[in-house]
Amino acid sequence: MHEKPQKEHEWLHQLVGEWTYEHDCPAGPDQPPTKLTGTESVRSLGGLWVVCEGRGEMPGGGTALTIMTLGYDPATKRYVGTFIGSMMTHLWLYDGQIDASGKVLKLDAEGPNFTVPGKTAKYRDSIEIKNADHRVLSSRVLGDDGKWVDFMTANYWRR
Repeated sequence: MHEKPQKEHEWLHQLVGEWTYEHDCPAGPDQPPTKLTGTESVRSLGGLWVVCEGRGEMPGGGTALTIMTLGYDPATKRYVGTFIGSMMTHLWLYDGQIDASGKVLKLDAEGPNFTVPGKTAKYRDSIEIKNADHRVLSSRVLGDDGKWVDFMTANYWRR
């Protein structure tokens, strides 16, 4: 088997390179968000996948290491991927698609509900391409009321 990259794979290659980021992390009720910084190195794997390796500050101190993989599955016509982090034990499985603008990849996942232990919640990470040197990652969770709640936004700038 030797798959050839398609136009959907090319979209992912906009992420390839060396990046710095800053993200707003909730500090708690009635407190302003904390700004955290880090770096990310994104490489292509055979033209079919991108592997994003991050290193950054954790709320309260320490270093977080993360790995995200993203690809496109022509059989399902969906973007797929994974996310793991040194600060958690859950393997996040992504399933998504590009929005109508062609600039935002919306990735859905299911994971631990951080407000109700033992339950799961639906999450959506969105990667928006602002330009060749700036992208934004935003994360949200589906609330019990059926509304999406933003909980993290990170701006990435090419180094």
